[in-house]
Amino acid sequence: MSSLFDFEQREERYAVMGNPVSHSKSPFIHAAFARQCGHTISYDAIQVDTGGLAQALGNFQAAGGKGVNITVPFKQEAFALCNETSLRAQQARAVNTITFRADGTRYGDNTDGVGLVRDILHNHGGVIARRRVLLLGAGGAARGVAGPLLAEMPAQLAITNRTPDKALELAAEFSDMGTVTGCGFPALAGKSFDLIINATAASLHQELPPLPEDVVAPGGWCYDMMYSAQPTIFMRWASEHGADKALDGLGMLVEQAAEAFYLWRGVRPQTAPVIAALRKNN
Repeated sequence: MSSLFDFEQREERYAVMGNPVSHSKSPFIHAAFARQCGHTISYDAIQVDTGGLAQALGNFQAAGGKGVNITVPFKQEAFALCNETSLRAQQARAVNTITFRADGTRYGDNTDGVGLVRDILHNHGGVIARRRVLLLGAGGAARGVAGPLLAEMPAQLAITNRTPDKALELAAEFSDMGTVTGCGFPALAGKSFDLIINATAASLHQELPPLPEDVVAPGGWCYDMMYSAQPTIFMRWASEHGADKALDGLGMLVEQAAEAFYLWRGVRPQTAPVIAALRKNN
């Protein structure tokens, strides 16, 4: 016979949903956070077929799930499936963290941008304020980080994309937050930046964005939102073109997960040991 005590001790369920999702490091990360904080949770990776997100969310919620992370390609669809969303989710028009509330409603947030900013500032000791920042790409990944980057008050945020119109459109959407411009890659000729962030998936395909040779300012940093066991092709390019630091997105992954854990559990876990463990196991 179950008792109230049994119910209170039952582990609470969370998951990440995406396609593909079997490679996700989120189960490892959240299990590490839970151990660190003394919490009892389960966290699974759930592959969702195209068109199946609404049903998957409904099933998980009905089974008592407390929250889910959303990864590609469902972040924009998840935004539409929430009853309420945070300002940063509204800016991104995408959700990567959903909390299932006791009244049955869903609260959506986007922790990608804060994850990027925390990794740069706190894990690497970088600076965004008053720096010239170049954001490569104008898709969902770029949209998700533009607002938090601008909140740090850079001197300028330039958004560049192979299709210039998309960069211009994204820049216009965020123009009320600071000095934001949009352009195609050829328009970067003769310009240099203190921080260049690759928000494209080019590194996954061993491709490089068509950047000018001198686009990295003296002392500049480059950050690839992708990550792998070895330096990405963009990181290698950055090192060859004078960047003081060439960073990957593993820290961002852990930091955005820590923000999600905080939203769900009310405790902010330490990220450094989890990042170190992932580096060791990569």
